[in-house]
Amino acid sequence: MNEIEHVFERLRSGTVPEYGLDKFAVGIDKPLNEITRQFGLISSGEGAFKFLRGGYGCGKTFMSQYTILEALKNNFAVSFVVVSPNDTQFHKFDDVYHKIVSSIKTPMASSGALEVAIDRWIAHIEDRLADEIGDEAEDFDDQVKIRFESELSELTREASGNEFINVLKAYFESKQKGDYQTASSLISWISGSKNVAAGAKKAAGIKGEISSASAMLYLKGILSIIKKAGYKGLVIIIDELETILRTRSDVRGKSLNGLRQIIDAAKDFPGMLWIFTGTREFFDSKKGVAGLEPLHDRIKLASSGGFVSPKQPQLELKPFDRQRLKDVALKLREIFPTRNRSRIFDLVDDNFLDALSKMVTEGLKGDVGVIPRQFLRELITVLDLVEEHDGSDGGDAYIPKEVYDFPSGELSEEDQNLMDGISTMIEEDDSSSGYKVEALEW
Repeated sequence: MNEIEHVFERLRSGTVPEYGLDKFAVGIDKPLNEITRQFGLISSGEGAFKFLRGGYGCGKTFMSQYTILEALKNNFAVSFVVVSPNDTQFHKFDDVYHKIVSSIKTPMASSGALEVAIDRWIAHIEDRLADEIGDEAEDFDDQVKIRFESELSELTREASGNEFINVLKAYFESKQKGDYQTASSLISWISGSKNVAAGAKKAAGIKGEISSASAMLYLKGILSIIKKAGYKGLVIIIDELETILRTRSDVRGKSLNGLRQIIDAAKDFPGMLWIFTGTREFFDSKKGVAGLEPLHDRIKLASSGGFVSPKQPQLELKPFDRQRLKDVALKLREIFPTRNRSRIFDLVDDNFLDALSKMVTEGLKGDVGVIPRQFLRELITVLDLVEEHDGSDGGDAYIPKEVYDFPSGELSEEDQNLMDGISTMIEEDDSSSGYKVEALEW
């Protein structure tokens, strides 16, 4: 599937495309400039974090996906994790670590990237040695092993000690012997899997699994591997932090304390950028960030006279308005795959797009930020119908100006609640007094 077809296929289902976003992105210059500035910071050896803040439909996931594409284009490794009470519970950092490491992508690998990065690191060692002693030397493989272990010793100062190093040594030896099953199992272990065969663990002299207490240190080792493999650093995106608000008060407190510890430690991870997304309610309510004073003080959104700098910890994403909707529609119409472009432009002309964006704005009481995805689905349905029903088969031709009627009554229950200002994110409890500052294991 080519890039344009991928864009339209994803938008038809109401999801964000994985690539081709630049073809129809509008109104993201300021946030993109700030993300680019962050890339520059971590490229120069800083460790950084950023929060993307916005209401439902403001484009947080779109901006996250755009960031991933830009990071890959600029030779960073990336990882995208969605917080979920049933899958990725943020207060259990061993779970978060597993999701981060197993989801790493690089410009060279969309899956299995950690193993590819380790092999690339080893290949770099081999290339350097080949230049020094020639790859025909009788002891070349032994020299590679010695050099690899020498570089591993450098990681000891950065990673979590002997277990991390022993696993990498055992991985190298397994690969050298052609024991790819053990090598793969060791990659699973160092990625945080809890289902690794005892035989593979025995080969590395390790027991148990990576815990929440050690996961942050292991992550530092993963970052070192990525940089040794030739990448500029690692960009980690944690999406939908507002999901934390659905959990019990004690779990929310642990999650928020964990978030505080991550951002406090960010400076100690040169070359790593954390990006978190969340709703205004997550940042501003007492059941969220505002309920943990030390965290709120570190990342609160400040403004002066209505002006907000994108360089502060929270980067605010603006909701769609009528003009922005139309601008997106114009771009999508321009790239829509069609056999008869003049027909598309004639029947879905600027006046129709203006009327459609106006209808959405008025139908949603001006809160266009609530449901841009429905607008896009409606637009693409119209474009598809114009393309498919041109009367050439003897049937009726589809003329949107004559038959189209925006289905304003077909919002989902979730969308209707959001339009009415009713939050479905938080259960009632007694947690509004705030959270205690905890010294967590991780």
